[in-house]
Amino acid sequence: MDDVVLPFQIADTAVRGRVVRLSGAIDGILSAHEFPAAVSELLGEAVALVAMMGASLKFDGKLIFQAQGAGPVPLIVADYTSGGDLRATAKAEDAELPRGARALLGDGSIVMTIDQGADMDRYQGVTPIEGETLADIAAAYFAQSEQIPTIVKLAVGRIQTPGEGEQWRAGGLMAQFVPQEGGERGIASALSGEDSEVWDRARAFIDTVQPDELLDPSISAETLLYRLFHEDGVRVFDASPLRAACSCNADKIAAVLSRYSEDDLQDMVEQGEITVTCEFCRKDYRFSPKGELLAGEESS
Repeated sequence: MDDVVLPFQIADTAVRGRVVRLSGAIDGILSAHEFPAAVSELLGEAVALVAMMGASLKFDGKLIFQAQGAGPVPLIVADYTSGGDLRATAKAEDAELPRGARALLGDGSIVMTIDQGADMDRYQGVTPIEGETLADIAAAYFAQSEQIPTIVKLAVGRIQTPGEGEQWRAGGLMAQFVPQEGGERGIASALSGEDSEVWDRARAFIDTVQPDELLDPSISAETLLYRLFHEDGVRVFDASPLRAACSCNADKIAAVLSRYSEDDLQDMVEQGEITVTCEFCRKDYRFSPKGELLAGEESS
């Protein structure tokens, strides 16, 4: 089953995690942008990561992942909204690009934002970019910001699907050592004695996961987990659906345009109209030179 995130727990231990499998959702997100392959792969990894993280939210809200750096891809953003909505965007230099998160992002920071709505304060965690891959960077974020032992595996690629042609797919597996409620948090306290052995064993198994196991549509999330943990036992919980969906709409954009002066609006006019393109889904919205939505355009 694709476009889902599946929570799991290894036997009765404190090792919990999630597996994500993305097909149509990630293909829709990446195909809309037409980035170079290296950027699409990095952005796809960010979407898989935010899907696994966002699925753990216990309230209605949004989780926003941002990587900001000094490299040829100075910004990637991916967010998850309660219910499984995913969207993502990036800024990239128009040049031949290397592959790999560190090479693309350069020095910078990771910002994780949890938005619980207008009536609640935002939570934001910020850490330096540390690691060569996005999976390593994410694990370092959790070690520093959340003090939770974490391992992450991510994969993105274009796969030939019978009857559907070549499409983007993404997959990921994230596991954490999460103490029971009331238990002590922190890397040092969590990884001591028997707990350390439990975590080291789980980490060793997860380290064997290959990219093709995360991308192959014939290998389900349940099959992958059984391959890894059948000796210890693994429990899976209800899967949550995921979809590509953007929160942009014409009314929001019209409200922004209404704040501009007539002269500023005139500067935006091209071929007799103002066109605003959503940075996330790449949808175009067309307005008159006065900032009014043109007939035939969708309003929300």
